[in-house]
Amino acid sequence: MIYLQLFYEFFKTGLFAVGGGLATLPFLYDMSAKTGWFTEADLTSMIAVSESTPGPLGVNMATYVGYITAKVPGALAATLGLVTPSILVILLIACFLKSFRNNRYVESAFYGLRSASTAMITASGLSVMAGALLHTGALAAGGIEAVRGLFNWPAVALAAVVYLLSTQVKWTKGLHPILFIAFSAVIGVVFRFAGV
Repeated sequence: MIYLQLFYEFFKTGLFAVGGGLATLPFLYDMSAKTGWFTEADLTSMIAVSESTPGPLGVNMATYVGYITAKVPGALAATLGLVTPSILVILLIACFLKSFRNNRYVESAFYGLRSASTAMITASGLSVMAGALLHTGALAAGGIEAVRGLFNWPAVALAAVVYLLSTQVKWTKGLHPILFIAFSAVIGVVFRFAGV
């Protein structure tokens, strides 16, 4: 039964997450709250690992969640659930491509989907940034201590350094992004940013 549930949850995600891997994040936050398969903190770690490994973010996340939930068969069920809607839609479009090509309603629908996917990706990016740079539970304490404890200062400092190195410092801004990802991963592991 868990395999069908994994397939179904990720099928819904694959069907409605228009805009790529980051567009799956709102669905994954909802899945976390609904199923309890992983926490929001786990999700932040999964995003970091999925972004650092080869392959599409959504597929990496589905495989990871399926694996931690039900090992290899769960990973297969979740991954197949995520990619099946795309395969079905592409097959359907391929059958009717000539009639869709110049249809103004289809063009208008895709134009509208651009705005929706941009909003979903922006919201996902802000959620990831807040999860990485803020201690959202700190506000519950109240007072000035809550404000001091709100920011994950080592992570903020690392983000600032990586931003400056990748955009402002002449001899490092041309480096490949994977070098900045690797640098951040090493610093995160050495200083244990997740536990800060």
